[in-house]
Amino acid sequence: MPFDPGNRLIAAIDTPGRAEADQLIEQLGGVPSWIKLGLELFCAEGPAVVTEHVARGRRVMLDLKLHDIPETVARATARVAALGAELLTVHAAGSRAMLEAAVRAAGALRVLAVTVLTSLDEADLGLIGAQGPVRELVVRRARLAIDAGCAGVVTSPREAAAVRAIAPPGFLIVTPGVRPADTTAGDQKRVMTPREARAAGADLVVVGRPLHQARDPAAAARAVVAELAAPA
Repeated sequence: MPFDPGNRLIAAIDTPGRAEADQLIEQLGGVPSWIKLGLELFCAEGPAVVTEHVARGRRVMLDLKLHDIPETVARATARVAALGAELLTVHAAGSRAMLEAAVRAAGALRVLAVTVLTSLDEADLGLIGAQGPVRELVVRRARLAIDAGCAGVVTSPREAAAVRAIAPPGFLIVTPGVRPADTTAGDQKRVMTPREARAAGADLVVVGRPLHQARDPAAAARAVVAELAAPA
């Protein structure tokens, strides 16, 4: 089934509980085509937070970043598929066998392999024993995701062009670490603006704090959507 990216904006609903999440989603006014529900909210509210938003017609990326033995990840992926989310994140570092197990269990759910977190740089990779540089590691893990049958990857926009160069048609590139030019990077170390991310090859961009810290989140979201739609 062809993938419809909508307006390409995923709003990160990284809140501690349902009340804060509902308030932010209401403030966004339906502007983003997608919402990303993260680990903290899922742990606080459980699977119902997904099913209820899906029932309201919202397209959900469930950002759990699963990383465990293949059988455990497969079982968890099957549970997520039953909730109605469209996108699920798993860690590419979990091995090809783990990625393949997730894909087999996913059904219509699209599995996205997280390559290297946007909060990491070369120094961080050295501390955890990962072999960099970041761009080379992202490309290696993207190839692993492609070979395992994943629908796409999550990577910073700085590596999007390198992944696009090796990706087959229809392979999704989802980029967090996207910040409008007038906002701060926060704890993200590898960032670009929405327009730069799209020009680099991103299919979907994830934006969090620049939206929920805005005085008018819906207006901030509209500005990102306009930037994504502008000619490169």
